[in-house]
Amino acid sequence: PSSPNSRAYSLVDSSQVSTFLISILLIVYGSFRSLNMDFENQDKEKDNSSAAGSFNGNSTNNSIQTIDSTQALFLPIGASVSLLVMFFFFDSVQVVFTICTAVLATIAFAFLLLPMCQYLTRPCSPQNKISFGCCGRFTAAELLSFSLSVMLVLIWVLTGHWLLMDALAMGLCVAMIAFVRLPSLKVSCLLLSGLLIYDVFWVFFSAYIFNSNVMVKVATQPADNPLDVLSRKLHLGPNVGRDVPRLSLPGKLVFPSSTGSHFSMLGIGDIVMPGLLLCFVLRYDNYKKQANSDSCGAPGPGNISGRMQKVSYFHCTLIGYFVGLLTATVASRIHRAAQPALLYLVPFTLLPLLTMAYLKGDLRRMWSEPFHSKSSSSRFLEV
Repeated sequence: PSSPNSRAYSLVDSSQVSTFLISILLIVYGSFRSLNMDFENQDKEKDNSSAAGSFNGNSTNNSIQTIDSTQALFLPIGASVSLLVMFFFFDSVQVVFTICTAVLATIAFAFLLLPMCQYLTRPCSPQNKISFGCCGRFTAAELLSFSLSVMLVLIWVLTGHWLLMDALAMGLCVAMIAFVRLPSLKVSCLLLSGLLIYDVFWVFFSAYIFNSNVMVKVATQPADNPLDVLSRKLHLGPNVGRDVPRLSLPGKLVFPSSTGSHFSMLGIGDIVMPGLLLCFVLRYDNYKKQANSDSCGAPGPGNISGRMQKVSYFHCTLIGYFVGLLTATVASRIHRAAQPALLYLVPFTLLPLLTMAYLKGDLRRMWSEPFHSKSSSSRFLEV
């Protein structure tokens, strides 16, 4: 959820501006990493088919997870069960949950750092993979990014600094946007509508049932540091591992205000779930651009102006996301209470997208037909 600030001098302050910029950059970067992965998979499939003398257009990367309609319907239910487990049994599962989160954050942040490490190691190292036995084979860039990620997680565990927590949360956002796919607009609407109901219920109505705002309590509750727990279990002495702070888990982005009097908070679900929609429309924009180039630039429906046809779905949805985030922030400041950000983000992203798709005549195709980007010599989409 979008959290309130303790003191409100203006509707938007520096912490909110930081949240806006970082969340938009994460969505854009994650979407383009996802599109680039599609291009790389197409190249690998083309090379493999050339070597084998046959082509299988339905082969996909096993690391990519596509959400179907059933999963989209049950995901809010699963999220609700997980939220209740964290609410009632947090003291029992907090150490295990912290360790699992740290492991996932390590892998995700290594993925975030990988392009930079590839750029740094390219001049001085070949891209040959180094074998580590049963662990697999890795390039020098992958080893460097993983080492840097492990170092950052260890420093975060020792210090608990909010900036390091934000870095790990950013890695989780980019990785989830890049590796999870929405195959159609129907699945997108099912998923986002269900999560909107989930977000509104647990923020606005959970207090009437559980005498506490379940969403806010789980999101803001710090966990015991695993080093402190380990030192107590092993009886290592009063001065060993006892000075480490409790950890605020990287399930959110937090930014301090310019005065340092409060933090602005945005859950990573409010970035990832709209980000999946933006990733879908970016891939569809690329798909449509390739289809139009293959048909020698055939014009769209006659009742739509050429200027309207030039407006991309990605730009339209990204602007809607920004407006929705701004609306959620203003509502949070006015009401001085946590707001379910998806209550504002989902309508401001889905409604303009559905309207534009209807006007352009793409709604039927986007709604029910999964697509596969065609191989093309043009690997870049103008944005």
